[in-house]
Amino acid sequence: MGMTGTLHALTRYVVKGLSGEAMASLPVRPGQGVKLDRSYALALPDTPFDPAHPVPQPKTKFAMLARHAALARYRSRFEEAGEMLHLNGPGLPAIAASLATPDGRAAVEDALGALIPEELQGRRLRVVAAPGHRFTDVSVVSAAMMEAISLINLASVRALAAAIGRPVDPRRFRGNLLVDGLPPWAEFDRLDQEIAIGGVAFRVVRRTKRCPATEVDPETAVRDMRVPAELVAHFGHADMGVYLVALGDGVLRPGAAVVL
Repeated sequence: MGMTGTLHALTRYVVKGLSGEAMASLPVRPGQGVKLDRSYALALPDTPFDPAHPVPQPKTKFAMLARHAALARYRSRFEEAGEMLHLNGPGLPAIAASLATPDGRAAVEDALGALIPEELQGRRLRVVAAPGHRFTDVSVVSAAMMEAISLINLASVRALAAAIGRPVDPRRFRGNLLVDGLPPWAEFDRLDQEIAIGGVAFRVVRRTKRCPATEVDPETAVRDMRVPAELVAHFGHADMGVYLVALGDGVLRPGAAVVL
């Protein structure tokens, strides 16, 4: 008999490396990822990117929390109308700029570049995007994985917190779907199998190996927890969450049943 949990939250990360934002609903189509998720990125100064011929590149080619923890000082919100990105953070200048215009992109590049001047050494970040291209970490694996959707089991996060004796914010893992009500690590047992969320079928295709980005507290922007090392020490692996590929059509909303 399958186990049933609940879809706790939906989150998208429009700009790779910046904070996520909650979604009230998510239309799902076969083989497609979360709408707008990782559709923009912050290319490092020496990263080539041709929007007319985009090629998946390693995440190290872009600004990201694993190396640039200060990015977490800003909270981001995206409006599809006008491609408006809003950035706000304590003690930081508020930015509202259109990523569709050169001036808007420059304003975002200036604001975010000011957070990591030592890493840039006088050079500039570049906001990059291309139609149909996503900057997901696993985009380098295959075209199909570029459209993968990430799921985090909150019970697994709590198991890690219990093991290390301190709270662990689930936002560290930057998942699209947060689920609750399942046993810890139950998601790993469904690798290469189908699950249903809100009546929509998905296939679990890959465990998510965690990197130093998870060491950064999403609230304080401080690197304060050795998450991958703690996972290995307590559980024998550095994984948290799984990647899914959508097999069906539907609309997901928080509160939907998750059936393993």
